[in-house]
Amino acid sequence: MKKSYAQVVEQIETLKVEAEKLRRAEVAGVIERIRGAIKAYNLSAADLGLAAKPGRKAKGGVPSPFGNGKARKGTKAPATPKYRNDSGGTWGGIGKRPQWLRDALAAGKQLSDFAVK
Repeated sequence: MKKSYAQVVEQIETLKVEAEKLRRAEVAGVIERIRGAIKAYNLSAADLGLAAKPGRKAKGGVPSPFGNGKARKGTKAPATPKYRNDSGGTWGGIGKRPQWLRDALAAGKQLSDFAVK
């Protein structure tokens, strides 16, 4: 007899439940063996590579995306605008020229027309 899609999905769900029960039982045994080894060898979290690292919260927190307050090597302050148009668009002179500047230059203006004085 050919199985339907619904029957296969039901069988998958039954197997997932069974697999989770088996996993939990195995994990319990693994944890018990690990605890026994930690006690027998007097191991610490640092021995296992689980100790808190500098810049991290002690209880498994995530390091701050802003670092530890010290400036990173190689970071630079934002470039000061060297060119500005009448509508407030600016460009620091580094990287690709903005569209407003490319359009103005194509229309016959000079780069010096936009220099910040």
